[in-house]
Amino acid sequence: MTINIKNFLNDKTKLSKMGEFQSLKQIEGLEMASISADLYKDGRDDLALFYFSKGANYATLTTSNSITSEFIPWNNNSHKKIIKGLLVNTKNANTFTGKQGKESIDILAKNLSRVLTIKESKNQKGTSETVKIKDLIFASTGVIGEEFPVDQIRERLPDLVDRLRAEHNKMYWIKMASAIMTTDTKPKLAYEEILVGDELVKICGVAKGSGMIAPNLATMLSFIFTNADINSNLLKTLLKRATANSFNAITVDSDQSTNDMVSIFSTRAIKIGQNISLNDKSVQKFEIALKKLCLNLAKQIVVDGEGAKKFVTINVINAKSLGSAKNIAFSIANSPLFKTAVAGEDPNWGRIAMGIGKSGEIVDQKKLKIKIGNFIVAENGKVSETYDEKKLKEYMEWGSIEIEINLKLGNDAFKCYTCDFTHDYIDINADYRN
Repeated sequence: MTINIKNFLNDKTKLSKMGEFQSLKQIEGLEMASISADLYKDGRDDLALFYFSKGANYATLTTSNSITSEFIPWNNNSHKKIIKGLLVNTKNANTFTGKQGKESIDILAKNLSRVLTIKESKNQKGTSETVKIKDLIFASTGVIGEEFPVDQIRERLPDLVDRLRAEHNKMYWIKMASAIMTTDTKPKLAYEEILVGDELVKICGVAKGSGMIAPNLATMLSFIFTNADINSNLLKTLLKRATANSFNAITVDSDQSTNDMVSIFSTRAIKIGQNISLNDKSVQKFEIALKKLCLNLAKQIVVDGEGAKKFVTINVINAKSLGSAKNIAFSIANSPLFKTAVAGEDPNWGRIAMGIGKSGEIVDQKKLKIKIGNFIVAENGKVSETYDEKKLKEYMEWGSIEIEINLKLGNDAFKCYTCDFTHDYIDINADYRN
């Protein structure tokens, strides 16, 4: 897949259903570079490096799939709360690659640490610091079960490090986000900022994901960067809370990836207080911004679902518990019958009712109210007396569809996001490895 950068330079171009890309700003202490290792054999960037010369606090959440990529145990075995670099490759998942895949991570870590140490030794300030193997973490995305192209990647590491730059404009962030894409049709970026006293706290995020999307964490990679000085333990707590209603509230096809990873990195450039906790007002402001950024990225993933034409929000309200609301929402969102009806612009609300019933949750059919958009389609155990097929068909032509399920059993609610199933989804995945 090639990226036409000219499209990103045209302000009049409709880049996505979510509007223009945000202008992400420079994060102090972060250097970035991307390059082609020719993994796709078409010259597109497929290798990305995020480097923290002064180190960064970080926290990571990964897939709960019992089969994982080799990079996940490598990262988990690091046990470090401050790292120096993240290397990301696309095209190959490094999953089910056996001894070769595991040794490949070791090879890349040794070579990258050496090249980065050489870079540090050439620092104009005359300082020199060794970048250790365990200072590095990795992420991979792509095809499962194919031999990992370690030699192709290793050969490009010196050039990749040479291209590291600390100045980041909008176009450079787009370049980095494009380098981690697989079947995505567009890069995914988000930005938030808050004021803490007189200091500007910035949060930048990139993500990839299009197919094999379902909690936990959806099928995706997402990397979030901030200049706020927040310790790793607090970052982990904030990240978990932010993903609950964002990356863990989306589904494209109900398939959970072996490679899911979302990470947040703090370059510690801006001090926001000493011994900060969740109760601090500055941290609470940061959390609100982080949640907003994560939801933005998560929605971009759904909008760009493989073959998707419709963005669908399913809101389950007045449930007896959060778990019940969540189960019902995803039961509908993951139903191929529901998703194909949306693709066909058919207001077949019976498929919504089916999804509610198959969830395993106990509901009262007579209390249940189902809405599509602002139209009540079912209540009191039967079709609504105000049901208007013509108006509903017109609504189903919209690019964004909202479904509301009112259970009238309690006070809990959950909102999830999905997309339709079109024939393009079949075409993309039938031809995925070619």
